[in-house]
Amino acid sequence: MKEYVSVTAKFDEDGSLLPLVINWDDGRKYKIDKITDIRFASSLKSGGVGVRYTCQIMNHTRYLYLESNRWFVENNFTLYLELITMLLSQNSINQIILKTQ
Repeated sequence: MKEYVSVTAKFDEDGSLLPLVINWDDGRKYKIDKITDIRFASSLKSGGVGVRYTCQIMNHTRYLYLESNRWFVENNFTLYLELITMLLSQNSINQIILKTQ
């Protein structure tokens, strides 16, 4: 399933569109550390076709798609970022224990 997101992006001098930050509706923001690949591709998990950006976010590879002027990520991306955010918080061990009980 697709999850549409807001993205802060820039155009380079050569006209390339590069995403910089993924912005969630709830205010969370995830900086894209590096883009390792840009190609036209389909999302096999979510459906849809567009420009796929292979992004490094918090030392992990994730796909971000631009489809007809709308950005989306695959549904498991949301769960992954929530887990990473939880693990990076100061109370992460307590939260993990509480969620598994």
